[in-house]
Amino acid sequence: MAVVSFCPERYYLASFFPDNSCLAPLRFAAMTKAPLILISPHVEKKGDEFGDVSISLSETYQQALIGAGAIPLVLPMTTSREVIAECVKRSDGVLLTGGDDVEPKFYTKKLSPKLRKTVGVTHGDRDRREMILIDEVFRQRKPLLAICRGQQILNVALGGTLVVDIATQVPGALDHRQMDRKSEVVHEVALTSGSLLARMTRARRLGVNSTHHQAVARVAGPLRVTARSDDGIIEGMELKQGAAKLLPFLLSVQFHPERLARKYARHREIFRQFTQACVKNAKL
Repeated sequence: MAVVSFCPERYYLASFFPDNSCLAPLRFAAMTKAPLILISPHVEKKGDEFGDVSISLSETYQQALIGAGAIPLVLPMTTSREVIAECVKRSDGVLLTGGDDVEPKFYTKKLSPKLRKTVGVTHGDRDRREMILIDEVFRQRKPLLAICRGQQILNVALGGTLVVDIATQVPGALDHRQMDRKSEVVHEVALTSGSLLARMTRARRLGVNSTHHQAVARVAGPLRVTARSDDGIIEGMELKQGAAKLLPFLLSVQFHPERLARKYARHREIFRQFTQACVKNAKL
C-alpha cells in the first residue's frame, strides 16, 4: 500500500490542525486505480472573482462521481481541438453536464420570434467546445455519460434536433421545469425493457427530477430512445444496436441523477456502472 505523508509536524500548516489530523498519512490503496472523469462545466457570463466569463460546476456531479470511486477533472474553457483532445486522452471517461440552452442555429434554420424568446443560450463558446469534445470522445472511444443539456447537445452533435420549448410546443405536457424541487422525484419515466438504463436500475419505471424546458425532438441516427415520461418527452437514450461498437459505454438522461444519488440507490447505480465502464475501458 502506497503511503504519502505531506504535512510534517514542523510545518506551519500543522498549526491549522490542532488535532494533528493533517499528520495522518494519505492512503491511496483504493484510489490509485480510480478512473479520471473529464467533466464539461457550465459557463457563467460573470464569475465571482473578477466578473470575467467563468466556469461553474455543481458539487453534486463531483460528489456523485467520487462516491462511485472516480476522480472528477474539469475541462478548461477552450475550443482548441489540440487541448480538448489531450484532455480526453488523459481521461478514462467523459461527463456532459446540464446548463443553459443549446444555440438553435446548430439544429434548425427556422425559429419564430415567440420561440426565440424562450431560449437562454450559454456563453463562452460552450456549444462548439462540447461538439469538439463529443467528436473526440467518439474518435478516442471513451465512455460517455450525458446529463440534461448533455443529452441535448449530444443529440444535436450527432445530427438530431430539439424541442425548443416544451410548454409551447407540446400541448398537455407535464411541468418539466420544477426548479424548486430539483433534488426531488417529481414524475416517473418508463424504461425500455433490456435497455442499459433498465438493466442498471433493475426497473421498468424510474422516479426522476425535472428541471428542463427543452428536450430531444428528432433523434440522431446512432441513438435510440430508452426512456420516456408519460407525456412522451424523451428522458433517456443510448446507442442503437448497430452503433453499439462506436463507444464502450454511452448513456444520456434528461433528468439529473447526481441530485438524487445520495437518496436513491437506483440513481447511484448510474454513476457506479459508468465508473466501472471507465475502469474496464482503461485496462484495454
